[in-house]
Amino acid sequence: MRKPPNEEPREELEVTPPRTWAAGVPAVTHALEYSLEETSARRTGVTLLNMNQVGGIDCPGCAWADPAPGHRHLNEYCENGAKHINDEATSRRVTADFFRRHSVTELGMHSDLWLNQQGRLTEPMVKRPGSDHYEPVSWHDALGLLADELKSLPSPDEAVFYTSGRVSNEAAFALQLFARAYGTNNLPDCSNMCHESSGFALHETLGTGKGTVSLEDIHHADLIFLVGQNPGTNHPRQLSALEQAKRNGARVVAVNTLPEAGLLRFKNPQKARGVIGRGVQIADRFLHIRSGGDLALFQALNRLLLEAEEARPGTVLDHDFIRTSTSGFDEFSRHARSVAWEDVLAATGLTREEIEQTHGEVLRSKRVIVCWAMGVTQHRHGVPTIREIVNFLLLRGNLGRVGAGACPVRGHSNVQGDRTMGIWEQMPDSFLDALRREFGFDPPRGHGLDSVDAIRAMRDGRIKVFLGVAGNFVLAAPDTAVTEEAMRRCRLTAHISTKLNRSHTVCGETALILPTLGRTEVDLQPGGEQFVTVENSMSEVHISRGRLRPASRLLLSEVAILCRLARRTLDDRTDIPWEGFEADYGALRDRIANVVPGLHDFNRRVVRPGGIRLPNPVNEGVFGTATGKAVFTCNAWQMLEAPEGHLLLQTLRSHDQWNTVPYTNDDRYRGIHGSRRVVLVNPDDITDLGLSEGERVDLVGVWTDGAERRAEGFQVVPYPTSRGCAAAYYPETQVLVPLDSVAETSNQPTSKGLVVRLESRAG
Repeated sequence: MRKPPNEEPREELEVTPPRTWAAGVPAVTHALEYSLEETSARRTGVTLLNMNQVGGIDCPGCAWADPAPGHRHLNEYCENGAKHINDEATSRRVTADFFRRHSVTELGMHSDLWLNQQGRLTEPMVKRPGSDHYEPVSWHDALGLLADELKSLPSPDEAVFYTSGRVSNEAAFALQLFARAYGTNNLPDCSNMCHESSGFALHETLGTGKGTVSLEDIHHADLIFLVGQNPGTNHPRQLSALEQAKRNGARVVAVNTLPEAGLLRFKNPQKARGVIGRGVQIADRFLHIRSGGDLALFQALNRLLLEAEEARPGTVLDHDFIRTSTSGFDEFSRHARSVAWEDVLAATGLTREEIEQTHGEVLRSKRVIVCWAMGVTQHRHGVPTIREIVNFLLLRGNLGRVGAGACPVRGHSNVQGDRTMGIWEQMPDSFLDALRREFGFDPPRGHGLDSVDAIRAMRDGRIKVFLGVAGNFVLAAPDTAVTEEAMRRCRLTAHISTKLNRSHTVCGETALILPTLGRTEVDLQPGGEQFVTVENSMSEVHISRGRLRPASRLLLSEVAILCRLARRTLDDRTDIPWEGFEADYGALRDRIANVVPGLHDFNRRVVRPGGIRLPNPVNEGVFGTATGKAVFTCNAWQMLEAPEGHLLLQTLRSHDQWNTVPYTNDDRYRGIHGSRRVVLVNPDDITDLGLSEGERVDLVGVWTDGAERRAEGFQVVPYPTSRGCAAAYYPETQVLVPLDSVAETSNQPTSKGLVVRLESRAG
């Protein structure tokens, strides 16, 4: 294991041809190399052999579903999952001496890569008013400081309680229960910034915010659309499911602004053909779409389906399903025919032949699944796009049956579980009523603040206390400079964390670091050894049990921290048994079972191999919409446009990265090595803009408020992006995302389709 670096890694860009396949032996090699740099061979073996196994450690990375018990590989993980779990299991430590040697100002000058490499946090720390250093503080004093600040607020709505998808179901339920007993619905979370548009669109059209498919559905589909997602980097185990689907005869259509290795060919390192063979071609058809053109694409496909039905009545649409299970078809049908082909071709950048050939694939398929991710949701028109995808599925009855449905692919391990547990600023009255019956207090009913509105409130001085449970809010949020200034206006900021990140360096007047156990670690409480539960993208709830000795004897679990904070803050205002919940998470799950539908008999059912699959009403033919049926919608045609001399920029993650934290400065699938400050641009656009390969430029954002947002010092890299479109890495480009540039309806930040100009630094 290497020692943590004292200096930032040097950035020297080297560009090689992009890969045309994903995984294979190099994925295994890179995963093991990174793991063994972070910790010992023994600890690496413990984490990897227990990862995603029944009763083992759930991957703290993505939320892709596990195969059924009895069908899991001994090594049931991907390269990124192996890196992520051993990044948490690192043997490196951040102690009080580290904070004595490094001021907050100095730490703020370092990258998140460097901060992350320093290792695990080991004891509570406080930065007091006027100080530029964190110093040790006891748990009693740290929680007392936070509790006293919360109790001093004139209104509970002057506090915000943020969480990321890494937290367990038990911690998420405890957090929302505490916040609501305290008196606020200010519960923003990372879903506000990634899949909020999915939730709003699906609620409106299907009556549920979740996807409708299972892993078995993926295996048995005839046709799978992958829209605005990169499974090779962001959820690599999806490639194994797609490989199985292809071997069962499925066809795959990839819709993306740039080719991705995982969408081209997959060499499964768990199988001989993936080690010594060519692997499996994933995408049978690649639609090289213009940024934001997905809405127009599905509008065109829907128009073609309606026209095909007119030409061959009774052979294309599922009229029985439309008649008995949907509403709004006639109005939708009239609207769909109004979409002009010239508009579709301009918005998508595709040819009519490409779209009609894709339509042919649809007609030949009885069971169709559409998967999508942030390439769809992070557009201003993300909600209308997903509504149009639902229209597409409804036309042929591709919902509620095997091998068909809607599949929003969540990017973090328990972000869906957070919502199930009540982490949402707009939970329905049915959930709040259940809390009232179970715990004897009346939760607040007014909607709270989501992530964007929380930043606005902090900026305006209306929020005094920010508590973050996991995550890196400052870099995950939009408009980095505005977000940082907003955080600094708080009286107190506190973060429950396993490792250092940028958010710890952007402090309120007082700042707390509250170090917590990781998912890999044994969680021993007065009631004995504990396990936690998580929910994956396909609504399966299962246990996760840590195996490693905690990084420090001073660490507390997230559940313990929240329960102790609740006791200190609420005093005797409720009779919620926080101490009992901390001692035995089973007692907490017993109460969850009485609040959350589908989790009855939680403790007994969840320990069974495979856990609990939550009911999905759509698959039972039940739609919780105003009409009691699935809803066809009419969505106005929209097209993103950039002025002459400008490009449409999308943010994305590199292959060697998880959320805001890069593990190296490489992205080997895209052929980028040694630097992250690159902008990927179509070669013809480079020529038209008068730029050259490797030239250093500033990315300058253009937005209606007139403010200049600038990301400095990027190198131009020729890449086969769609014409007029460019890409650069997140979170370095979050500075370019205006706080007020949000998706219609969902208020989700728009990290895709940013209008930018590339300004040469030589000039």
